[in-house]
Amino acid sequence: MQRTKPPFRADHVGSLLRSAALKDARIKHARGDISASDLKAAEDVEIKKVIAAQEEIGLQSVSDGEYRRAWWHFDFLGALEGVDLIDVDQGIQFAGVQTKAQAPRVTARVDFADHPMLAHFRFLKEHTKQTPKMTIPSPSMLHYRGGRKMINMGVYPQIENFYHDLGQAYRKAVHAFYDEGCRYLQLDDCSFAYLCDPEQRKMLAARGDDPTKQGEIYAGMINAAIDGRPDDLAITMHLCRGNFRSTFVASGGYEPIADLLFNQVHADGYFMEWDNDRSGGFEPLRFLPKGKHVVLGLVTSKTGVLETRDDLLRRIEEAAKYAPLDQLCLSPQCGFASTEEGNTLAEEEQWAKLRLVVQVAQDVWGK
Repeated sequence: MQRTKPPFRADHVGSLLRSAALKDARIKHARGDISASDLKAAEDVEIKKVIAAQEEIGLQSVSDGEYRRAWWHFDFLGALEGVDLIDVDQGIQFAGVQTKAQAPRVTARVDFADHPMLAHFRFLKEHTKQTPKMTIPSPSMLHYRGGRKMINMGVYPQIENFYHDLGQAYRKAVHAFYDEGCRYLQLDDCSFAYLCDPEQRKMLAARGDDPTKQGEIYAGMINAAIDGRPDDLAITMHLCRGNFRSTFVASGGYEPIADLLFNQVHADGYFMEWDNDRSGGFEPLRFLPKGKHVVLGLVTSKTGVLETRDDLLRRIEEAAKYAPLDQLCLSPQCGFASTEEGNTLAEEEQWAKLRLVVQVAQDVWGK
């Protein structure tokens, strides 16, 4: 049967390909040709259109496509108290391509106050009849990308104090979004999936972090943020292996972190990627406890090739061997534009994939 609370049987991660008009406005603003208020006006128009498109295809959760962001994570992190988004020597290395050379740096005590994305959510909520979904990066992302070197030693000589403050800042964020009317909040996270990749674990060890303990540290931060939340606030996590211009960072199945993720992180649901062989099998679903849901990311957002209905039905049936069908949902494997550049597919292909998700979910769980 269908669900009336998040995550929904047909769902999506959140980011959507930026429209041509939006890209044009952002370029003009960067050149100084239009003002910040002109850019916001253009964003407002395009967000209304992308909201209507999601509603039209039958999605129960609606995002703003992350249309006001350049990054899925740095825009949010850089607007936290005590964090600055700075230029760095090199960007994040993906498979064969690198992002812009920016990163967040902790320069003072971390806190949450008067964040601009509260207004972003407010606009979304005012312009949709469906459940407005807010996506923000997991707190772990402020540490994982840069590690100790991006955290001012004078401010945080003990890293444990940084973890504490970050968890409490996110706790304020969770309640602030709730007060704005948010009932569906998603924490986008790469760290747990990256911990499944031997090369990423080597990287962590080389910079002085213990990969055997880091997952538990991140779980503690997330729980500090979300424990004690109101009963009608659903919190999900998206477990990503990297998504930039249709490329990736990490590989490996979820086996190393599944038990920790499902049974020690107190989220309500998990968006997980199973769109190719790099993702491993569905066996980790055996750790899923009663009362929680996994959204199967079976439809790739990295290419425009449309999956077939029969193949998706077969894979859902396979996943249901390891977790009850009633605890499963369906979505694309990731967002379509984790950064403003977007993945290498057309807008029409993006919408075709989302329509297919809705159609298959109705076939499996009913209308």
